[in-house]
Amino acid sequence: MRSDIEKTLLSKISDLHKLKSLISTWKSEGKKVIFTNGVFDLLHIGHITYMAKAAELGDKLIIGLNSDSSVKRIKGEGRPVNDQNSRAALLAALFFVDAIVVFEEDTPINAITTLMPDILVKGADYSIENIVGAKEVVANGGQVKTINFVEGYSSTSIIQKIRNQIT
Repeated sequence: MRSDIEKTLLSKISDLHKLKSLISTWKSEGKKVIFTNGVFDLLHIGHITYMAKAAELGDKLIIGLNSDSSVKRIKGEGRPVNDQNSRAALLAALFFVDAIVVFEEDTPINAITTLMPDILVKGADYSIENIVGAKEVVANGGQVKTINFVEGYSSTSIIQKIRNQIT
């Protein structure tokens, strides 16, 4: 039997079509929906700060999470360190995250165009014209915003630091 905490975590992890229906409900209630995405392999203060700032832009924060196979294609054979179920559960534990959707493709374009958030958010290392889904969200009346990263934090650098200490 699952605990209430497990049920709450699992309830935040959704497939694209169920999430689309949920977003429709949220929007009918006047809620502003934010979408951001990433690998979120080793959760660190940079991730937490970024997602918290994204959540402050509206009412409901959706995280698009790269699947394990997507991460391998993008980051290489040694990644992800944590599997997609573990990464999704960690994200679901954050009080400001309302839903997580795992996507198999290399980019979240299908998730973005299916869900059509009010606000699409990426890190400030992207220019708005290079953000996947930006033109579609804007064409639908939405906004695209960027958020500055906390300097000195990345999963890649943490993984490299650990590897250097082992060798």
